[in-house]
Amino acid sequence: MKDRAGRRRARRFAIGTAVVVALAGMNGPWLYRFGTEKYHQYKINEPAYKAANGKWEIVDFPEEYRQNTIHAALLRTGKVLMVAGSGNNQDNSDDKQYDTRIWDPVKGTVKKVPTPTDLFCTGHTQLANGNLLIAGGTKRYEKLKGDVTKAGGLMVVHNENPDKPITLPAGTRFTGRENGKTFVSKDPVLVPRAEKVFDKATGEFLRNDPGLGRIYVEAQRSGSEYETGTEDNYRIQGLSGADTRNTYGIAQKLALDKKDFQGIRDAFEFDPVAEKYIKVDPMHEARWYPTLTTLSDGKILSVSGLDDIGQLVPGKNEVYDPATKEWTYTDKVRQFPTYPALFLMQNGKVFYSGANAGYGPDDVGRDPGVWDVETNKFSKIPGMSDKNMLETANTVLLPPAQDEKYMVIGGGGVGESKLSSEKTRIVDLKADDPSFVDGPSLEKGTRYPQASVLPDDSVLVSGGSEDYRGRGDSDILQARLYHPDTNAFERVADPLVGRNYHSGSILLPDGRLMFFGSDSLYADKANTKPGRFEQRIEIYTPPYLYRDSRPDLAGGPQTIERGGSGTFTSRAASAVKKVRLIRPSASTHVTDVDQRSVALDFTADGDKLTVTVPESENLVPSGWYMMFVTDGQGTPSKAEWVHVP
Repeated sequence: MKDRAGRRRARRFAIGTAVVVALAGMNGPWLYRFGTEKYHQYKINEPAYKAANGKWEIVDFPEEYRQNTIHAALLRTGKVLMVAGSGNNQDNSDDKQYDTRIWDPVKGTVKKVPTPTDLFCTGHTQLANGNLLIAGGTKRYEKLKGDVTKAGGLMVVHNENPDKPITLPAGTRFTGRENGKTFVSKDPVLVPRAEKVFDKATGEFLRNDPGLGRIYVEAQRSGSEYETGTEDNYRIQGLSGADTRNTYGIAQKLALDKKDFQGIRDAFEFDPVAEKYIKVDPMHEARWYPTLTTLSDGKILSVSGLDDIGQLVPGKNEVYDPATKEWTYTDKVRQFPTYPALFLMQNGKVFYSGANAGYGPDDVGRDPGVWDVETNKFSKIPGMSDKNMLETANTVLLPPAQDEKYMVIGGGGVGESKLSSEKTRIVDLKADDPSFVDGPSLEKGTRYPQASVLPDDSVLVSGGSEDYRGRGDSDILQARLYHPDTNAFERVADPLVGRNYHSGSILLPDGRLMFFGSDSLYADKANTKPGRFEQRIEIYTPPYLYRDSRPDLAGGPQTIERGGSGTFTSRAASAVKKVRLIRPSASTHVTDVDQRSVALDFTADGDKLTVTVPESENLVPSGWYMMFVTDGQGTPSKAEWVHVP
């Protein structure tokens, strides 16, 4: 390990003069202070500089193919799915103009794909068959307090009849018994039947616990005089007989306050071969900002999000079965903030880093820990520094995945806080008593950092901003390679484009990295001009691709069972030092729970390389993977695709 670090330092000093050594070790902004733009471009394009720092390049799509990309995923075809939905543009939402693109990074082509609904702020994850599961999205954009003209809010409908559920259609009127004000529902609601409760010892009937339904209501007319200030019981118009007694509404304050985004139940599988969305069973709960995480049995857990009335889903989690394409509730309740960072562990439990990307109270579901989904037991993990600044932090499973070490990077205070953390925190989940310890720090407090695992076991950490959504011109044009073996950062070339909220990164099969998005709140340091969404794609070519040669690899795609082996061809087989299976990314809102790099055992014989996939289904969830080999310098091959069924 020390030898590799020594070789890296020696390579830098071999570049030439002391000035050039400084240029190789520093980055773009430093160069501006010592020369002209022309000289700067000359230096960062020198072979020695690129071999030490890598290179950033901008890809600017033709105007008709540009979009506000919010989500991106690498498909098993090697193409990148780029999803905008309405793209954080309410005009698109109102006009039902939804966007998806497929980009081929090899051919450089872009294709428009029909998009069935508003998949802005959806959740997604890779499935075993190579499809991408996409669930949730946007039903309605938020309304700020000054834009709300009709008082409204949450109505909880109670059904005390144990014999039947009741459905109330959209347009149902609720009239307060005390305040006399009438509110109208915006959507239909199914209220389950009441549950009979008996004494467990005697069997004696005790009571009926009412079934509950939740619905958004608003006043019939505009104006502050229709607001309510306190809780009231509401009669439901249009009912008859016993239903008038058994069914009623209860609401707290119904006001002209800000109304949050509302989610949808829709779910789709995206077929990467047909390149189209396939509608599947909708979720039981509407979700905006959900996280989808693969479980031990291959089913997909859907957690959190804002529901169809703009409330945080109250701990009702559900799973998708890819075999039946249907959703079922789990019988355990646990609540998290939106877009929580949830990862499948090797023991089948779920690790929650405490990082998330947005909405929810600051005192519910914020503690990092290990969640046993079967029993609902949650074991907190101590030691997290800057614990109050985990919103908009990034979490990455460090390579190789067998070590089960996670890094939590940066983050900020809850909501629109100006707080941001420069910390990285690392936890070893294989330790007897796991506890977070601080890793190397970033130079600045960083919200929305991107983190991508590379084939040589390094992790590129890039971008972000010091303040909420880049306020105050606070984007951070810096990038670093983290080396798990030395627990150290290495500063590399600076990105050309600032990336904050609504940005992400994807490892490509050729070993390069793609960066997309960024949604600054303002366009100037004084915060007086509205920001513009960043539509340019940026490609980072790491230093390892500027070496004299790279190992070749052929023989894929292949299907290899867990515990089984497959043979590939490489003229450099005898020089191969590592083989890695890397699961393709599905990235959004600093959340990419699919990303993992698994070490494979291998043997070399002539130009044949035989690899063995580990047996654990929790370490290697079923699906498609990129397989890279690296030589003694850490130079990777291009990937071959491997399917683990």
